[in-house]
Amino acid sequence: MSVPTFNSLLKVLSNSANRSDLAALKRGIEREGLRITADGRLSPQLHPQALGATLTHPHITTDYAESLLEFITPVARSVKQTLAQLADIHRVTYRALGEELIWPLSMPCYVGDEKDILIAQYGKSHSGRMKNLYRRGLTFRYGGAMQIISGVHFNFSVPDGIWSDLAASYGRADDQEFRSEQYFGLIRNYKRISWLIPYLFGASPAICKSFLKHTDTEMDFSQLGKGTLYRQYGTSLRMSDLGYTNKEQADLGITYNSVCDYVQGLRRAISKKSTRFSQIGVKVGDDYRQLNDSVLQIENEFYATIRPKRVAEAGETPTQALERAGVEYIEVRALDVNPFSPVGITEQQIRMLDLMLFYCLLQPSPTMDEAQQLVADKNFNRVVMDGRNPRLTLQQNGHERLLADWLEELFADFHDIAKIMDQAGGDSNDYQQTVTELYQMVLNPELTLSGQILQLLREQGIDNGVFGMSLAQKYRDEFLQQPLEEYTEAQFKQWAEQSLQELNERESADQGTSFDEFLTTYFEQAKQAKNDCAVES
Repeated sequence: MSVPTFNSLLKVLSNSANRSDLAALKRGIEREGLRITADGRLSPQLHPQALGATLTHPHITTDYAESLLEFITPVARSVKQTLAQLADIHRVTYRALGEELIWPLSMPCYVGDEKDILIAQYGKSHSGRMKNLYRRGLTFRYGGAMQIISGVHFNFSVPDGIWSDLAASYGRADDQEFRSEQYFGLIRNYKRISWLIPYLFGASPAICKSFLKHTDTEMDFSQLGKGTLYRQYGTSLRMSDLGYTNKEQADLGITYNSVCDYVQGLRRAISKKSTRFSQIGVKVGDDYRQLNDSVLQIENEFYATIRPKRVAEAGETPTQALERAGVEYIEVRALDVNPFSPVGITEQQIRMLDLMLFYCLLQPSPTMDEAQQLVADKNFNRVVMDGRNPRLTLQQNGHERLLADWLEELFADFHDIAKIMDQAGGDSNDYQQTVTELYQMVLNPELTLSGQILQLLREQGIDNGVFGMSLAQKYRDEFLQQPLEEYTEAQFKQWAEQSLQELNERESADQGTSFDEFLTTYFEQAKQAKNDCAVES
């Protein structure tokens, strides 16, 4: 059977039953943010115990560093509810921070000695020690400053009620195999147009000059004020080589053409020895420096702007969960923290991501080989570095075309999807309004987030650090004055107490085995295929 067209699948999406199912679209947000002192330096304090245990708390944890907060919203079906949940997490956190602030930009500002960056602590349990050691390995491999760059992750899943009609359009059964195939098709199309995210929402066109002492780069910059470096048409320096990258990953050949292709690629990466990382040593005397000397210590070290995901069962790795039951949702990882939002992301951004991801699902999605993925990655990097250049071209189907022309084409399709999404919302025109508003950024690149930030810095004659500090103080004052919307103080107290209790239980349960035995068992189990995606030796 031939692959259905975009327009034919749009009609499937627009039938009355599916329109109601669209209202059940499930989303979640993960927002990172650095704790800083009142004078703009990294907080030297441990994570506040009043917030609970970072290893086991469902909504408030840390990423790489003890000072790098990570807020996680539960799965929800309403954009406004998700944002209200995220705001409540900010409000409760600020009440535990004293005079500290949360840095509202992706790129950190003043970073002194990297030794001042305290790697996140997760207690004495084996799983907690493993999380800490993994981060120690990242420090040895890439340096600590790269790891305290903040971002926002967007989790998205297609409503269950839509899958059966989509499967019928393909002449297929609505089973997990079909859903996984379609999610991987979505991912391939996302990679083809992922440059759209830094174009519209890149929010790190400028950095504090002090950050450069922690990285090797030949990138050309202009200077603004006393200590701000920027690129004239830059959008998201966070996603450039200034940010976290693993150049050895470029040779891994991980593709997104099926669950097994993806799983096998990752499994090769965690078993392939790295000459460079072997020089670090794994366990030197009694001192662990990294989990192993492979190209990837664990699967999550793989640098990607999007990931297929499945909630793992106890003892499973992420790839084993995908093998067992297929793709459950996808995680978009290309978003900068939006400094113009107190919570780092806006309703407008979420709605555009909805439209973009449905576009990627409905468009035909041929397989992509490594060379085609490289073209997509180069397009992404062009936009990261020079996305607001009105003469910028990108490569499509072997030809160069103006980014502006490609944007026009995309927004026409987004508008068609937006009409259907608004019909699902009753009398709402939220999605069509989103397309209309963001289309102004197509007409004028300086209206994008990166354009707005550079214009503000120039007009006010301020440095990037001053800009960030003024917003951080403003948001702190606002959050401390606001009541909770979605949750109660009692719920946060209960989550904190339960997390501490679960942490104690884990630490007690691990007393019968050594950490060495735990790691050996973990990596032996990690090599085991759950299905038919074993890597040939």
